[in-house]
Amino acid sequence: MDNQKSIETLQFFITNLNAQSFQHKLQARIFGSLGFKKLETKYLEHAQEEGGFVDQFIGRLLDLGGELKQEAVQAQTLYKSPVEFLKADYKVSVDGIELLRKCMDGIKDDLTTFDMMKEYLKDEEEDMYWSEEQLGLIECIGEKQWLMKTAI
Repeated sequence: MDNQKSIETLQFFITNLNAQSFQHKLQARIFGSLGFKKLETKYLEHAQEEGGFVDQFIGRLLDLGGELKQEAVQAQTLYKSPVEFLKADYKVSVDGIELLRKCMDGIKDDLTTFDMMKEYLKDEEEDMYWSEEQLGLIECIGEKQWLMKTAI
């Protein structure tokens, strides 16, 4: 088992997932301030789930003897339009799932880390399917009707 590969993979996901979690938290608050309370709740819960994975990954990295780092990430766009955010977030999910699968190939000998990543992959796929469903709904009923559905 190559601990270094697992440590590098975990650090990468700790850094980027933590940033994604914070973006979801900010977006939730923006949507709440615009009156889209259901979206606020959805994305606050999503941010919390992601934070849970970050905590698990941190624990595993430390168990492997890795040195935890706080790394800078590129600033992320915040959206006032829930639909524009949904489209952007969907793309992040699709790209992220592809990247996650590639990273998992490199750590398959570390079964504990692999299983943690597999759980995270399942969660990301569920989120992607939800976004896909919402985008389909927007196409079917229209943006205004969908936005009304996401308000109080």
